[in-house]
Amino acid sequence: MPVRVCYLIDRLNRAGTETQLLALIRALDRRRVEPALVLLDGTDAESLALEPADCPVLRLGLRSLRAPAALTAAARLTRFWREHRTEVAQVYFLDSTYFGVPLARLAGVPRVVRVRNNLGHWLTPKHRRLGRVVSRLVDVTLTNCESARQALLRAEGGAARKVVVLENGVDLPRFAALPLPAGGRRAPRVGAVANLRPVKAIDLFIQAAARVRDEFPDATFHVAGEGEQRPELERLIAELGLTGQFHLHGAVADVPAFLASLDVAVLCSHAEGMSNALLEAMAAGRPVVATDVGANGHLLRGGELGLLVPPGDEAALAGAIGRVLRDPAEGVRLGEAARRHVQTYYSRDAMRQRFEAFYERLCA
Repeated sequence: MPVRVCYLIDRLNRAGTETQLLALIRALDRRRVEPALVLLDGTDAESLALEPADCPVLRLGLRSLRAPAALTAAARLTRFWREHRTEVAQVYFLDSTYFGVPLARLAGVPRVVRVRNNLGHWLTPKHRRLGRVVSRLVDVTLTNCESARQALLRAEGGAARKVVVLENGVDLPRFAALPLPAGGRRAPRVGAVANLRPVKAIDLFIQAAARVRDEFPDATFHVAGEGEQRPELERLIAELGLTGQFHLHGAVADVPAFLASLDVAVLCSHAEGMSNALLEAMAAGRPVVATDVGANGHLLRGGELGLLVPPGDEAALAGAIGRVLRDPAEGVRLGEAARRHVQTYYSRDAMRQRFEAFYERLCA
């Protein structure tokens, strides 16, 4: 019989964690794992449009855990788990964790799994205390890289065996046919796929772009992503005289086409777990310049498959971008090697097998 797994998440959107979850649900072999999906809210148009068609979905419509409707939502979710004979409840993000973990224990769900795929840099002291409580209630905490695992163990303590790494996968067919960068074009294009949030350090990218422009005056710079920092980033672009040269494209649906237009892909975050944006840039065969945080160094094999720079160092970031632009042949070599590495180790099929084997071990 397949293991019955119910995933609980706040809502669906096109961000990294949600994209990975939806890809996992689509890929699972129903003979081994039978998925169901519960959305804490999930009533907005974007979330509704992204719902998977091939597994049961329950929308609770709960926007605040303090609302009176939380009791009704808890009763509905408990019935759902019992009707579907859920064996594993797997929760994502803080609200779904605080709501779902104690409820799953009260409802008698046999196994409870928490997912945290980041280093917890943004957590408040209150959330850290609650995290230590949750870690004792769950059977396993999943994360996607060793650096995030170590951060969890430092912050919450507990048994090391209860924190397990299951690495992400990338949708290789979307990127496999993209040509490698031609190099040597008159107006090189440098870009990043990132939300406009402080942790993604797009302000650092803008400052580095001003330095790169001094050597490559025709270069243009591009960011695919949206977020609350847009107004201040637009002001910085204007202050540094990059208007018309540095472009914030907003949310981009066709990420492969965006990456195919670049000569260099940049990831300049202050903190990361295992970055989906980095995996996709590697799958697209782009030469990558990335900050040495989280799993970036692991993915790029210490600098063999892309250039690593210290976080927060605009001069180092600009220097690495300039190095790739000065030597297009080196950029092609890096892109080819990165693509081969991702194709070997980070396919969605490999990710699916990792999760299926985990559930079977967990419920054995």
